Amino acid sequence: MEGEDSSQIIAPSKLDQYLSFLTNLFPGFVLGAAILGANVPNSLLWVAKGNLVTIFLASVMVGTGMTLTADDFKSIFQSKRSASVIPVGVLCQYGIMPLSAFLISKSMILNSSAIGKSTTDAIFLGLILVGCSPGGTASNLVTLIAGADVALSVLLTACSTILAAIMTPLLVKILVSGTEVNISGIALCIATSKVVLGPVILGMFMNEKAPKISQELARFTPFASVILVALICGGVVAQNATTGMLSNGFDFLTKRIIWSVIALHLLGFLVGFVTPRVFCKFNTKVSRTISVETGMQNSALAVVLARSIGADPMTSLPGAISATAHSCIGSLLAAIWRFKDSRKSDA
Repeated sequence: MEGEDSSQIIAPSKLDQYLSFLTNLFPGFVLGAAILGANVPNSLLWVAKGNLVTIFLASVMVGTGMTLTADDFKSIFQSKRSASVIPVGVLCQYGIMPLSAFLISKSMILNSSAIGKSTTDAIFLGLILVGCSPGGTASNLVTLIAGADVALSVLLTACSTILAAIMTPLLVKILVSGTEVNISGIALCIATSKVVLGPVILGMFMNEKAPKISQELARFTPFASVILVALICGGVVAQNATTGMLSNGFDFLTKRIIWSVIALHLLGFLVGFVTPRVFCKFNTKVSRTISVETGMQNSALAVVLARSIGADPMTSLPGAISATAHSCIGSLLAAIWRFKDSRKSDA
């Protein structure tokens, strides 16, 4: 009996370790899927067909909701610390990133005479959608690696995700209003509610009514989310590869998009750290957390929204590239911070 009990305890522990290890490889999965989609499009074209992309992201959001309870949001209003930190984090998320996306896309995309107008408009909208999306679930993992505040990271992700139903459509509509890009704010709001707000609420409902089942499933949802997001990104890249958008003739365009996306996320990480650290005088741990939350977006949402409103297929490409870019940048930054902390502890 004693041996049986110990085996029952050890087996889940090993499984959790394997799942955690695989989840940590998130940037590799996304990058691998993007490379596969670009070089062997037929292998991932099935993802871009029908409503699979929307279903995949909604599943990720249900998994996120299953880790949350109503008490998590009540604590925001009851805690003095949260009352000061959460608003700053949300303002960074919905202030720094949308503005950065607008400025970068205006200077690097819209002002480029080497790209056709319909293409520049599509990429411009794609970058704006990335900038106006909420924090990504991978930010919680990167926060853990960085030695920052994981609990705060989860709260910030949850708040920005819930607010996305209002903030994302509103900000996108405002930022494209002065351009020739036409977009329906109502359609965007409905699409955001369907793939974010509804699934998150469903996940929270499941967690409340069946907590044991939700806790068991929560062991697998992080890695499942990694696979689903990687498939979404790979599918979008594959779809654009078949249209010739990623062929040699479009080297200039592809490089512009990649550098624009990288610049957007670098600004997010940098300003997202400086703002709370220098101007709000928050400690390093909190500042790192807000930096990661600001720099890492729910890029898969940008992809789904672009498809939901019937935009040009090119509109989804910045979101697919963004998922790879912010994952790699965030993981590298977290590793640097972790190494820096280890050097301090050894000194």
